[in-house]
Amino acid sequence: MGTIAVLRTPISRQELQQYTLDGEMVKAVVDVAQGIMAVGGDLHADEEVVLLEAGARQHDLWGINLYPDLPSDDWIEFDSMINLRPSQGNRSRGVDDPTVRERIRVVLSRLVPA
Repeated sequence: MGTIAVLRTPISRQELQQYTLDGEMVKAVVDVAQGIMAVGGDLHADEEVVLLEAGARQHDLWGINLYPDLPSDDWIEFDSMINLRPSQGNRSRGVDDPTVRERIRVVLSRLVPA
């Protein structure tokens, strides 16, 4: 398992690069309530556990993939098995609710400014 970091303060895209799995993509789990994000795990589930152990609530956690080298319009991919939550109305690996996607973008823009 990779080294998982919980980001609470802003970092650059260049700094985010150190958490890539294959030189291109960073798996991340965003806590939309606390405005924090875990990065560096091999699986979104690993990052989710770290945040849950730190007091996060399951329904506030959403998995995404980040591509630091891509332009801002293309660098977020809303795709993770942890997002499958029929009880919350999310029936896909994506993030179906546009409001939740926007909350994720707000956290991301604060933690990894363009």
